[in-house]
Order: sequence, then C-alpha cells, then structure tokens
Amino acid sequence: IMCGIIGIASNKPVSINIINSLKKLEYRGYDSAGLATLNNNFIDEKKCSGRVVELEKILFKSPSNGNIGIGHVRWATHGVPNIINAHPHSSEEVSVVHNGIIENSDELKKDLEGQGFKFKSQTDTEVITVLVTKLLQNSKPLESVFKTLKKLKGSFALGIIFRNYSDIIIGARRGSPLAVGYSNEENYLGSDSYALKSMTNKISYLDDGELCVLTKNNVEFYDVNKKKINKKIYTVSDDENISDKGDYKNFMSKEIFEQSETIKKCLSEYTDSLKKDINIYNFPIEPKKINKIILIGCGTAYHSCLVAKYWLEELTTIDAEIDIASEFRYRNLKFNSNNLYIFVSQSGETADTAAALDICKKNNVKTCSIVNVVESTIARNSDWVLPIHAGPEIGVASTKAFLGQLIVLYILALKLSTIRGDTDKKIYSINLNNLKKLPEAIKNTFKLESEIQLIAKEFLDAKGSMFLGRGNSFPIALEGALKLKELSYLHAEGYPAGEMKHGPLALIEEGLPVIVIAPKDKYYEKTLSNTQEVIARGGKIFFITDNNKRLLSTNIRFRLKVPHVDNLLSPLLLTIPLQLLAYHVALLKNCDIDKPRNLAKSVTVE
Repeated sequence: IMCGIIGIASNKPVSINIINSLKKLEYRGYDSAGLATLNNNFIDEKKCSGRVVELEKILFKSPSNGNIGIGHVRWATHGVPNIINAHPHSSEEVSVVHNGIIENSDELKKDLEGQGFKFKSQTDTEVITVLVTKLLQNSKPLESVFKTLKKLKGSFALGIIFRNYSDIIIGARRGSPLAVGYSNEENYLGSDSYALKSMTNKISYLDDGELCVLTKNNVEFYDVNKKKINKKIYTVSDDENISDKGDYKNFMSKEIFEQSETIKKCLSEYTDSLKKDINIYNFPIEPKKINKIILIGCGTAYHSCLVAKYWLEELTTIDAEIDIASEFRYRNLKFNSNNLYIFVSQSGETADTAAALDICKKNNVKTCSIVNVVESTIARNSDWVLPIHAGPEIGVASTKAFLGQLIVLYILALKLSTIRGDTDKKIYSINLNNLKKLPEAIKNTFKLESEIQLIAKEFLDAKGSMFLGRGNSFPIALEGALKLKELSYLHAEGYPAGEMKHGPLALIEEGLPVIVIAPKDKYYEKTLSNTQEVIARGGKIFFITDNNKRLLSTNIRFRLKVPHVDNLLSPLLLTIPLQLLAYHVALLKNCDIDKPRNLAKSVTVE
C-alpha cells in the first residue's frame, strides 16, 4: 500500500546500491524487505521479514551478483508481514516488485489456479507475477506486461525483471508514484526521487498508464496505447545533509528542533521585507472572484486545513469548507468554476488527496497544492503550487511539515485578505510584522522541553488521554492527540472543549491526563470553565497557554507557558509542546520513534 520500489540497470553489480536505496525508502514501509538480481540467467531472490538491515545481513553471508536488479520495502496489506509475503514475488521466469493494491486479485487468482498455476503467498502482487509468466509463453516482455495491466483493477507501481532478458527492467504506473533516474551506464527506477538522489539528480516521472523500459544505456517510455513518448527530465536538489541525523537521537527530534529555521526559510521565500508584502502571485482565479475555498487533506494535513478555515473566516470574506480527501472523492459534489480547491500533502503523493485532485481536474475547476515535494504527483497535476520549503521530512509522524503547511496557509489567507480589500493596509502591515517574530518565539518554546520530560512520565500508566481546545486551538488538540497515538500507541482523543458535556465527559475519571490548550483569546474564559468541569471529575490537567496571569485553581497538575504571539499565529507555538510530549512519552516507552508500527510516511493508495 505504501511500499517502496527500487530498480537498477547497470554495468556493474547493483545489490549494494539497492540496499542503500531501500534504507532511504523505509519511510514508506518497513514490515519486510527483499531484492532480486539477474545472474547468469538465474533470478537470485533474497527476502526477509523486518527491516532492510536484516536483508543486508543475509547478503553479507550470501552475496547477490548481477548488474540488474529490483528491490522492495513493504507495508503489508494482503498477507501478514513474513518472508513468503515479502517482495519480490518471483517465478522461474519473472520477478516483480509492487506498490499498491490489485482490487481484483482474488478473482484473477481463482481463474489462474483453475488453469493449474500455483501460488506461494497470500499477496495480491503474486497474481502479476503469474500473469506475466503465463503471457511470456507467447509474447515478448513489453507486450506481456501491457496485456497483464489490462487485466488489473486497482493501483500499482511495478518493477519487473525477466530471466531470459537479462538487460531490461520494465516499470509501470497506475495511481502509485514511480520515478526514473539517469546516469552514465546506469539507469534507475524508484518510488520517488529521494531514493535516487544519492545516485543521480536527473529524474523523470511516469504518469498514470505509462510504462518504461530501462537498460543500462537507455530508457524508453510508452503511453497506455503502447505509443513511444518522450518525458521531461528534471534536475532535483541533491542536499545530502537531510539524511543525516547529526547529533540527534532520531530524525523526529531533529525535525522538531529545525522548525525555527524551516519557518524562517519559508517566510524568506514568501515575504518581501523591503516592499513589506507577500510574494504570492499568478492566482489561478482572480482573488476578488473567488467564491469559496475548499481545503482538502488527510491526517495531519487535514488538521492544517482545519486551522486554515478559521484564518480564512477571520481575515477574508471568502466562504471556506474543509474535507477529508477520502470522503471528498466519494461525495456527490457540486463543482463551481469560481471555487478554488486547495490540496495539502507533505509528500504530494497521498493517494486519496491525489484522487480528489483528479476529480477536480476532470470537472475543470481551479486547483492549488500546498506540498513539501515540488516534483510530486499532486504538485505536477495542480494549476498552482505553493511549496512549504520545509526540506525533506524523514520521521513518519509529521512535525516540521505541519508547521510549514500552517505558515503557507496563513500567508495565503493574509495575501487574499489584502488583494480583496477584506483587511485594511494598516492591519495587513501589523499581521505581516507579526510573522517576523515567529522563528524566535518558536526557538523560545523549545525551552519547555525539560518540563515536558517530567510531564511525559505521567502518561506511562494512563489508560488514555484527552486533548481539549476551542477556536483555532481545537485542530491543534486533534493534532496533539494524533501525535501521541502515532508515536506512543497510547489512546488519545482530541475534542472541542465546549463539546465535553455532550458525551466525552463520561470518559473523565480520577487521574486521566487531560491536555488543555488555552491561549489568551476570546475563548479563554470559556476554556477555563470547561477545565473546571474536568477537574471536578478527577481529571489531571496539563494547561498550555500564552497567558502570563497565574491561574487561581490549584488543581492543575502542570502549567506550560509558551511565548505570546498574535492570537491568529498561536496554533504554531501551541503545537510544539504537543510534539515534544508525544516524542518524550514514546522515548520513555522505547517505541521506534521515526518508524511507528503499522504506519508509513507516504500513503500512496486508498
């Protein structure tokens, strides 16, 4: 579902480079790993359950030779994560790696078994292996792959090698991303440019329905009608320090503490200090004609959309709607050419978000993407792209990308407000000036870490926890709960504080940790009242605020004070203690912080 693929055609042995690329792809899946190389007309397949490092140990004992090969890291869907279900899936003639889901695999498998073909695994992928093997009896490799793809329903990115054709790899894409890299006497196939960057910075991207044929000296592309086509070659950044944790224990802690700098970089990209203006131009719709903005995302990106709705309502006269991408794509939607549809995604490859974008494109409405990867599918398919400039995010649980999404959404709302005349120039100038204070305020928020380390201990024996907020702090409560769930596997719920008495209050019992997010805004007194409701029922309160005034209640277990910024910007600061809390709880529980169980960074199918 969120697996990683690598393929290399070279003039020298490829197994070491495949292993190194798979390590970079582990953010996409790490239940199992495998590779297959071609050596003297023999498919040499090696697989393991667990991480790529286990596969590396196998290769150390029993090296794989061969100048052509494919590799895979898996996030399990069909079949438990074990050696048999690990990719590649090979017959005597063919070896296949696959990212995606074949929706009609059961039906195809039953038909093939009826014809006498045997299956070794529980996976949907093996159907592809068997189909290509069968069709190779009467067809050349490219034709056999085209015929196979016609039979498949669902999404896939594929890498295929053939025993009797020892110089080619065939790649194919429908739904799931696939990139091609170019070098001297070596060409590559990969799930994304990140996995290929250590070998090349020359990249092309397959679009849906396209195939490619790689040899060490050549790459050919074909469209769905088997017609040979040309592809644009992009030069991508080769910033190597992003894959280095430096002095940090893990990528997540590095990425949390980078946020002051990433926000500063993003602001420098989008603001002009001399003109005192925001550098956002080329709107796909004239801003004064925008009737409504629809914000669409999944998971953490959806939470950034929730915050943006408050900002758009506060700063502009534009109606704002939000939708979870997996719901948006199945609704009976009423499209309007004066609506702007904004898609938010860290990777730019999120399958549900990409599918929702496709629906908008088919209905000829204007689209904008806010992404961290400008070469991604969502970015390439959008009318307008606003990058978040956060740099690659390796930790599966998003931190700096979330703040990057927030800052770009805020800047966009601010720019729209002044173009449309919804905010006067004086207020616009004040809001713009407030942005300058953010990087330093973020840096000062990190000083809370020692207090948060103490708070983290209070969560170890808890049955669950609750995160409460009002206004634009409510989405931050949802994000805080999500981070704790992702990293520490503890149950956590986020709620609007005013909703407590409508059911969730029944969950409050003696000692239950309750995180209250309460900036000094128009909701502050109301939030205090909701806090008292929790205290009266035995909840253990952790109060996060930017208010200097001391609280009168002595029933608050911990009070964390973040620096005060403008109320519109407070969500960015209030997020950071929640990131650190989730991190330190997970650290105390010895959880795998960069790679939480059952999750992967890039969700590339539905």
